Amino acid sequence: MVSPTPETSSASVLNRSKLSPKRLYGFLAAAEMVTWALLIISMVLKYAADLPAFVRVFGMVHGVVFISYILVTIFVWANERWSFVQGLLGMGSAVIPFATLPFERSILRRGMLSDSWRLAPGGDDPHGIVEKLQATALRKPLLAALVGIVLVAVVTSVLLVVGPPGGSK
Repeated sequence: MVSPTPETSSASVLNRSKLSPKRLYGFLAAAEMVTWALLIISMVLKYAADLPAFVRVFGMVHGVVFISYILVTIFVWANERWSFVQGLLGMGSAVIPFATLPFERSILRRGMLSDSWRLAPGGDDPHGIVEKLQATALRKPLLAALVGIVLVAVVTSVLLVVGPPGGSK
């Protein structure tokens, strides 16, 4: 049996791919902004044209992207060693409509998003539980993606059971 070489391992594929912190965070920031627009448009349709079905669909899409953005923000926060305040601002930008992309552009201009994963194999040694989890995720990106999808699904399911903010109308 041939063991995987550094050139063929899944972590190596991640490092060679264009899925850098910069690209991943930029994509999620843009997606969060687009889903805010879809949710707001659907709310206008609900109240102006009595078409409430769109809120259910685009509310779910926005919720899933929102949760994904928060998880990716935490992942990038650890990679980039953002300050506590910077990390909270990143997560908080998802709560304000259309704020994620300006936040992402701001940190990009300040050089706070890199082109590679700091804790990927061959990179920095992880220190602390968060960095060790991230290093493990970067060594096994397919498993990490699956865990991320399951985590988003679980959080979404719990929030659906809890119900919408302020009760349903």
